[in-house]
Amino acid sequence: MQVDRSCVVSSAWCTWLLLLFSTLSTTVNGVGGTHQSIPPSVVKLWASAFGGEMKSISAKYSGSQLLQKKYKEFERAVRVEEIDGLRLVKRLAENMEEMFHKKAQAMKVRRLVEAAEEAHLQHREDPNLQYEYFNAVLINEVDEEGNSVELGGEFILQPNDHFNNLSVNLSLSVVQVPTNMYNKDSAIVNGVYWSEALNKVFVDNFERDPSLIWQYFGSAKGFFRQYPGIKWKPDEHGVIAFDCRNRKWYIQAATSPKDVVILVDVSGSMKGLRLTIARQTVSSILDTLGDDDFFNIIAYNEELHYVEPCLNGTLVQADITNKDHFREHLDKLFAQGIGMLDIALTEAFNLLSDFNETGRGSECSQAIMLVTDGAVDTYDAIFAKYNWPERKVRIFPYLIGRESAFADNLKWMACANKGYFTQISTLADVQENVMEYLHVLSRPKVIDLEHDTVWTEAYIDSTLEDGQGPVLMTTVAMPVFSTKNETRNRGILLGVVGTDVPVSELLKTIPKYKLGIHGYAFAITNNGYILTHPDLRPLYGDGKKRRKPNYSSVDLSEVEWEDKDDTLRNAMVNRKTGTFSMEVKKSVDKGVRNPKFKNAQTHTNKSFSDGVALSRGHGKFFFRGNVTVEEGLHDLEHPDVALADEWTYCNTDEHPEHRYLSQIEAIKLYLSGHEPHLKCDKELVQEVLFDAVVTAPLEAYWTSLVLNKSENSDKGVEIAYLGTRTGLSRINLFVVPDELTNQDFLTAEDKEGVFNADHFPLWYKRAAEQVPGTFVYSLPFNIGSENKSVVLASTAIQLLDERKSPIAAAVGIQMKLEFFQKKFWTASRQCAALDGKCSISCDDENINCYLIDNNGFVLVAEDYTLTGKFFGEAEGAVMSKLLQMGSFKRVTLYDYQALCWVYSESSDSGHTLLDVRAEYFLYHFTSIHAKLGLHLLVFLVEFNLYSWWYSDLTTKAQRIGRSMQVPCDTEYPAFVSERTIKENTGNIDCDGCIKSFVIQQIPSSNLFMVVVDNKCDCSMFEPITMDPIEIMYILHWPKNSERLKMQKDRRRPDTCHPFHPEENSMECGGAASLNPSLVATLLCVLVALFPR
Repeated sequence: MQVDRSCVVSSAWCTWLLLLFSTLSTTVNGVGGTHQSIPPSVVKLWASAFGGEMKSISAKYSGSQLLQKKYKEFERAVRVEEIDGLRLVKRLAENMEEMFHKKAQAMKVRRLVEAAEEAHLQHREDPNLQYEYFNAVLINEVDEEGNSVELGGEFILQPNDHFNNLSVNLSLSVVQVPTNMYNKDSAIVNGVYWSEALNKVFVDNFERDPSLIWQYFGSAKGFFRQYPGIKWKPDEHGVIAFDCRNRKWYIQAATSPKDVVILVDVSGSMKGLRLTIARQTVSSILDTLGDDDFFNIIAYNEELHYVEPCLNGTLVQADITNKDHFREHLDKLFAQGIGMLDIALTEAFNLLSDFNETGRGSECSQAIMLVTDGAVDTYDAIFAKYNWPERKVRIFPYLIGRESAFADNLKWMACANKGYFTQISTLADVQENVMEYLHVLSRPKVIDLEHDTVWTEAYIDSTLEDGQGPVLMTTVAMPVFSTKNETRNRGILLGVVGTDVPVSELLKTIPKYKLGIHGYAFAITNNGYILTHPDLRPLYGDGKKRRKPNYSSVDLSEVEWEDKDDTLRNAMVNRKTGTFSMEVKKSVDKGVRNPKFKNAQTHTNKSFSDGVALSRGHGKFFFRGNVTVEEGLHDLEHPDVALADEWTYCNTDEHPEHRYLSQIEAIKLYLSGHEPHLKCDKELVQEVLFDAVVTAPLEAYWTSLVLNKSENSDKGVEIAYLGTRTGLSRINLFVVPDELTNQDFLTAEDKEGVFNADHFPLWYKRAAEQVPGTFVYSLPFNIGSENKSVVLASTAIQLLDERKSPIAAAVGIQMKLEFFQKKFWTASRQCAALDGKCSISCDDENINCYLIDNNGFVLVAEDYTLTGKFFGEAEGAVMSKLLQMGSFKRVTLYDYQALCWVYSESSDSGHTLLDVRAEYFLYHFTSIHAKLGLHLLVFLVEFNLYSWWYSDLTTKAQRIGRSMQVPCDTEYPAFVSERTIKENTGNIDCDGCIKSFVIQQIPSSNLFMVVVDNKCDCSMFEPITMDPIEIMYILHWPKNSERLKMQKDRRRPDTCHPFHPEENSMECGGAASLNPSLVATLLCVLVALFPR
């Protein structure tokens, strides 16, 4: 398995536990035995020659010595300060909270709520209302004659880079209606009509805050109004399965947290289609549960059967992992025996009561979902014992099947327990009927008129993903209520409004220059899930990235895995402010750096908990320079100067006249004093000016090198580059742009090579971990052909001579890999013999020469295919000996966001195809709905077509297994050299044949030369790889049981609305009514759409 080159580890240590770890000092003597065919003195000569020449080239073209001298000259003009992490994180929390407030209350979502409620208040329902609106699927569609289709029409769309270059309409919104709903249903048309008033507010919000992405209104009736307008495209099956009421932002805003027990009847009468509908009903209920909810599923006949046996007697959090786990068990249900509902209800009440007493649940709403084909009694004695008179547990019966004989008993249960009854006759009924319970649970909140603001965890917008790439965002949402006096006690939820906030907007509030090279900021939700963290990896795959199944619920402990006891995580969840410390090996590139302590400070705001991690050593310090504005502006205007695109020096979003300014233009305007409304980070701007002045001489220096560079001198050096702690960068080309080997370097395409919102460039971070005055040599992530790859040589510039001096900047060069390798081979042909006859040579067929870095990756080898690979893969025996001798050490790292391949023989694919066929039919049926009438579902009932589809498809699915990637935990090794060991020799016994080698450090670098005698066959030594290994918890039943039961600390939402005394509980549902259908006509349609 190919190792991801982006996973090199910098062991920057974070301080989350004030413990001192003693470094293990290893003294390595020579290896036993006298056999040594490779003279160490010759290898040392080669290493010295190569190291000397490479340092000379790197220092010359990077200008490192000049820059170090310039910073030294300004030493008296700077003031070094130790960073106050606690003060910093408080400032960060305040900045974030201010931004959240602007998005949610003062300007955006609150205005949408007020506009929606006022528009509905003024509207009178008209069952005969005819209104043409822009349907998101049908806009710009024409029929065979070239005329606009109904609900289509011409809708102007233009590409917009703010929306990932998607074509949008900034003047109007569009309306999306779920595939299984009629576009011109009276309730939908009326809702679309009055919600048209939101268009004006949408546009005004965007003009006030152009950082906004989507704004929308999700109606309780099912339609979704979205701004800006955009055309929706069905999938390859012609289906759009999106239903806004299933989205987390809708559920969180509409209801309070809840504990739910789902009872599923598996008696003999539930066989066949009924059990299939029951499974789908339970699965749809799970879709409506969020991370603040808890649940369990109990199947019953004569006995009780917990769907997950190891969770007998408890509830679990409704996170993605747990819900998917239960879904897998639903397929194992089978029907037999007699249904004993009394024992099931008793168990459910006891379970809810016992779990509530533990204090681990929602401690808010409670509900029992009853999925059955009938009840022979009302079981009022059980309700009287466990639920009356308070009626704290709501009952939601779902009657499965067409029979209505038991409907009255089930409806009585619902009405007597503040619940809601629905009848589900077909699979097509499931989605809409399941949704009804959400509106019942929202009643107390509506009657209280509590417009709770909710923020979701981070997620990737599927619409923007279709543009230029995925965008990570969070949503702020608020419920919208009916404020009409005549409906007050009915507690009518109209829907939910929301707006998306890109996580990049949160990152703009982070003063990255204060955090240092390895420092970073992060934020988590009340459940401990990551909102932003530089190690969050939501995507996977080559080419077009795909979202991981559980990417939106990654716990902080899964990225800060050294926090074994969740000390940091729990403190943040519980809103504690303070300082924590622990040893952290931070993933940077592809190895392990020497660990350093990092300080982590935490603080909370109303929406999320924030933290900053600061590395010890140079990461603890910050310095302030002092130059005049005139000096700084003069040197900032040089054409080779750039500032970090994702850093916020000046806020150019607040006023329209500033939105098209570059950051340098904004700084110049700010310093002119003519724009009082332009807000800039005064401290950061001052430091940028200082860095511009100090680094300005490099421009003239590099220019002189270009002018004086001869035709044949160092032709392989292509670029010199500089980056400073303020995000200022300079580059100089020694070749014309078209001749660059790596065209992406230092461009937006090179994500790891430029200053980003949450991290410094990779070459900068690696240079900072090297011994001052030395260069770190590295390869890019993707090694190409021999003449298309490059090597980077970088070094850090310290402000002071002291060990803990802040790192002021990093400089380096990019050179051709071919040029670098030639220098190595040339150096390896030198020898000290007077007659010029060397005892060994890398050209000898019995000698293999390698150049590896301090993490064991090959930069030079005779076999070019080994370039970029781990040395242990090529020389397993030698790497084993190096580990044994202490020249390298192995460090075990963990990845709790990994994906592993599994082979599945489940019939899930059958269910998927089933849903697609049904939805595909419904989608096409809506276009002829007006002519055929509202009569589809009864036809499906009468002919039992779902059984027809289901039996055919599941049979096929059971014959076909498939491989798929699922979330898993892995561990993998990383390797780091021991800096104190400069050279070593070793002998390896390979079945009596002695294999010898010499390893020698390359001076002033992070490199080692390894020369190996290859005469012996050492294939009995396995290669050493960095392949990850899955941590197999689930193979051990007790461990799996504990994993499912384990619940990490979490903080409950601040508000709870379980019930209200004025609530009208008599609106408790009824059987689904179906009108007669045009059976013959629809049968023709079905046969055409679904040929067997």
